[in-house]
Amino acid sequence: MDTDAAGDAPADRLPPETRVGRAALRVADLDETTAFYRDAVGLAVLDPGDERTTLGVDGAPLLVLERDPDRPERGRTDAGLFHTAFRVPSRAALGEALARVRDRWRLDGASDHLVSEALYLEDPEGNGVEIYRDRPREEWPVADDGTVRMTTDPLDAQGVAAAAGEGASEGHVVDRAPSGTDVGHVHLEVTSLSAFETVYVDGLGFEVGMTGPDIRFVAAGGYHHHLGANTWRGRTTPAAGRGLAWFEVVVPGAAAVRAVRDRLEAVAADGDVEFAVEERADGVAVTDADGNEVRVRTP
Repeated sequence: MDTDAAGDAPADRLPPETRVGRAALRVADLDETTAFYRDAVGLAVLDPGDERTTLGVDGAPLLVLERDPDRPERGRTDAGLFHTAFRVPSRAALGEALARVRDRWRLDGASDHLVSEALYLEDPEGNGVEIYRDRPREEWPVADDGTVRMTTDPLDAQGVAAAAGEGASEGHVVDRAPSGTDVGHVHLEVTSLSAFETVYVDGLGFEVGMTGPDIRFVAAGGYHHHLGANTWRGRTTPAAGRGLAWFEVVVPGAAAVRAVRDRLEAVAADGDVEFAVEERADGVAVTDADGNEVRVRTP
């Protein structure tokens, strides 16, 4: 899967090999939510439990569900998750996902973003989910400023359905997402785009991609976006209820972790945006101004 650009990143940016790792959600009903991600999204249950379940593809963990029924529902003004985006390796795999969602759940939206084709749905607890496939990088349109250009057009759902692999023929639904599926990006609802940039661009070292008055996309290695942030719904308070627990940014080595730590310390010293930094055995964790935790680690 083409996620990285050739060449080295500037010293104040993340390496081009950077990617998103696991995402974790706090949920009230662990069994129901697990069934959704297994049956509709197509993830395999790798490590079941009464309080915590891990799902993924080919033994690789992608999603952690943490049972937390005592935590309140996410409030209408709370920042937090917009969606977790699971990236499949081909249009055929997206066609299989479309058939699976239509058969076992409900599709809330479907879009062509020029760089990708995407399906949208919500899990049983209202957490947004995207399932998408990237077009080849050489086909991505580029704006005059050199950033990847995206838009939102209607999806050719008929073409996507027709592209489904042989395993989806004759009305058969493919149960599992294929090898190569990963978490391509995480999209947040934030209270402030400038505060988002302070932590994720100035601190972590992502590069700013497509922007608008109410949206920011940031990435490493020339990808269209590893993280998105928007203010569409006017969220005004930090995350406090169920929903996103944490997500990972995976960097290629210890030197990259140290560089992130140094940048965060420098940004924190300015004091313009309050956020917390915690050392971890495998890297560093940052809780941003909206209460979202991102864990930076090595593979």
